[in-house]
Amino acid sequence: MPKMNIRKGDLVEVISGKDKGKQGNVMRVIPETNKVVVEGVAIVKKATRPTQANQAGGIVSQEAAVDASTVALVCPKCGKATRVGHGTSADGKVRICKKCGAEF
Repeated sequence: MPKMNIRKGDLVEVISGKDKGKQGNVMRVIPETNKVVVEGVAIVKKATRPTQANQAGGIVSQEAAVDASTVALVCPKCGKATRVGHGTSADGKVRICKKCGAEF
């Protein structure tokens, strides 16, 4: 299982594919397959059966998982998509922006 630098709740930017340039928050991380689900990215249509929660059923739009290599973390300080470095602080191990050195 690969180590992932992206966590749930992080702001990421898509750097390749049909949604290139879009930004969104990570809703789910799937480390077994090295994929992430980002809100507003990779929207697919899915047919659903009627259930007690959704009486009508029909076709719904939802986000699909994208490979973690196609997204880059957005730095909160400089606002740019960046690679992730690792360092230590008083709190322990932290993620660091490779462009400006800010901690995530």
